[in-house]
Amino acid sequence: MDVPDFRTVTVEALAAMVRDRTLTAAAVTEHALERIEALNPTLNAFVAVDADDARAQAAAIDEQLDAGDEVGPLAGIPIGVKDLADAVGFQTSKGAMYTRDDPPAASDSTEVARMRAAGCVILGKTNTPEHGCMGDTYNPRFGPTLNPWNIERSPGGSSGGTGSAVASGMVPVGTGSDGGGSIRIPSAICGLSGIKTSHGRVPSGPPPSGLIDLSCVGPMARLIRDVALCLDAMVGPHPADLRSLPKPDVSWRAALDSPRVPARVLWAPSIDGEPVDSEIAAACAAAVEQLAAEGVEVVETQTQIGAVPGIFLQLFFGGLIGPAFCSLYGTDEWANVTDVLAVMLEDVYERVTVSSIYEARQRAGELSMALAEAMEGYDALLMPTLAGQAPAPAGHGTINGEETPNWFRFTPLANLTRRPAGTVCCGFSREGVPIGLQVVGHQLDDLTVLETLAVLEDLLALNPIAPDLAP
Repeated sequence: MDVPDFRTVTVEALAAMVRDRTLTAAAVTEHALERIEALNPTLNAFVAVDADDARAQAAAIDEQLDAGDEVGPLAGIPIGVKDLADAVGFQTSKGAMYTRDDPPAASDSTEVARMRAAGCVILGKTNTPEHGCMGDTYNPRFGPTLNPWNIERSPGGSSGGTGSAVASGMVPVGTGSDGGGSIRIPSAICGLSGIKTSHGRVPSGPPPSGLIDLSCVGPMARLIRDVALCLDAMVGPHPADLRSLPKPDVSWRAALDSPRVPARVLWAPSIDGEPVDSEIAAACAAAVEQLAAEGVEVVETQTQIGAVPGIFLQLFFGGLIGPAFCSLYGTDEWANVTDVLAVMLEDVYERVTVSSIYEARQRAGELSMALAEAMEGYDALLMPTLAGQAPAPAGHGTINGEETPNWFRFTPLANLTRRPAGTVCCGFSREGVPIGLQVVGHQLDDLTVLETLAVLEDLLALNPIAPDLAP
């Protein structure tokens, strides 16, 4: 049997075919390597691939299966690892020039180790902006990644390499991280269903992550049930992550066989009252109307939760990104830092203080309380995933044709308040780029977000499949 196109087969079905020996892990891995060879010169989604080691991993899985051994729910699934996480044998470049002489990782990050233990084959590393610092994916070391839906557009960031690789069918699954929207932004504009779980569901590290960390890690796939399947293999505590949470009592994937339809949702066309691109606004509103037509009570909020960017920039650049670059500041190596990141960090180093970080964390707590109050009595909050259209690579997104740096200003809300939040495709722009509708849940209520995404995915039935760019 020929290996199915990764863009048209579920991860669950593909793994089942490997386990029942309809397909071999070796054949599935070879298909992934062929897709990467054909597509990566155009899209630049992968920055490192070890074909020989991938083949060896796949052969070992086939040997175990032939011997009657259990290899895990993701048997033979090839994946790409976002280049902020460690994977044995690969350098963790973080999209930075200063890491160019670093040795390969000697161990896996927790999320990679758990994917490997579930049966995945690690192919290589996917591109990211330097230290995951932007909603676009480009860096001075590896250049830009392109969107398979429209190669004149970015796939978003910072997990844009994984988003592009999955949407184009190079791999069926990859890893991502989300410190301000970095799973949801590329998922939205690459036509994937994605989720930023509650912080600590999938542990970060090692090395240990600090409590000020806004970011969390997780899988990326085309469909939300496949994301849930991967999450089942990845969630659960780890001592390297001080925020890590107990493993859920139920299988999230099993819960999506019959997802609960929300009874009452809050709809926020613009959570801050500022403009939203008209195409995005129309597509999201139409999706919400379809949900209402199914009997879900939809209440449009008139409340503005508050401006997010100021708090977010203090914590993201001052607390999360800034410390990693302190040793480079003032040295010759500073000239190699991504231009926009260098400008942001120079401003941070001049203005951010211990007191300002403390005040920003206090404001984030106040924002969390305001969000909880606004969502009281509702199952979830619905809003556009993005305020604006995808940028050209290394450019700005646009709102109604006007360039703006605030095109993804809606995603950091969930990071600041540590809420689970996901995105589902609800339409397409005139340029053929997918549009995402965002679902934000109550504190720690990941399951309702997953179920609502599954309900919307089924109801909208768009099944977005990117064009095949293979020659």
